[in-house]
Amino acid sequence: MKLLRYGLEGKEKPGILAADGKIHDLSSVISDISPAMLAAEKLAELKQIDHAKLPIVPGNPRIGAPIANIPKLVCIGLNYTDHAQETGRPAPKEPILFMKAITAICGPDDDIIIPKASQKTDWEVELGIVIGTKAQYVSESDAIKYIAGYCLANDVSEREFQTERGGQWSKGKSADTFAPLGPWLVTKDEMPDPQALDLFCEVNGERVQNGKTANMIFPVKQLVSYISQFMTLMPGDVILTGTPAGVGMGFKPPRFLKPGDEVRLGITGLGEQKHQVKAYGSAV
Repeated sequence: MKLLRYGLEGKEKPGILAADGKIHDLSSVISDISPAMLAAEKLAELKQIDHAKLPIVPGNPRIGAPIANIPKLVCIGLNYTDHAQETGRPAPKEPILFMKAITAICGPDDDIIIPKASQKTDWEVELGIVIGTKAQYVSESDAIKYIAGYCLANDVSEREFQTERGGQWSKGKSADTFAPLGPWLVTKDEMPDPQALDLFCEVNGERVQNGKTANMIFPVKQLVSYISQFMTLMPGDVILTGTPAGVGMGFKPPRFLKPGDEVRLGITGLGEQKHQVKAYGSAV
């Protein structure tokens, strides 16, 4: 299933992208795509519904993040060998963990807002893992059982805030609009091998990132298991799994986003995002 949320920001309704390629409204069945709805039995119930009989959503509504009330965003740094190389750092021996503020979450086609005083706002296409079941100290062999599905993500980053202002990475990762998610949550039954996906990102029509999840240093099942050794993963949590080479800071000279730019990104089976980049205070 491809589950989504559509409508004005803060007023999103649950929907599903049905086999006919149209958005069908799920409001008569569930109130929202909430963390509680990500349990395996709940998803199984949704799958049994005749989606074609649900009302079709007219027009082209705004799409929001595919999960409401996400508890936390856990992120992985330097998880592709080529990305580690372009940053001039060795491949990590263990996953690098950092957090991204949930206030950064926005929809897949919402504007990216460059923060005040930013000079180095950057792009990062990433695979997002959506947790469906509470996970504590899980093994790698069992890790997939705790996953509800996957989504496309852009780990937007301000590199000066992240690396030149002291402290941890989170303050360079957490500005409003720095975590576009979606357009859909694709349930894991439709994504049997998360390590066989292609990723891309374009800036103003130029392909800047081309990657494969097969090139992750730490694959999906290892990440879920590893993170669960240090914190409890809850239903609705999203893990951003790292980005391949081609980010702005890796260019020589570095290239960063500016007002008026357009960013387009996608992952096999998970849809695409398209963002207009605007300066803080210019958004209507």
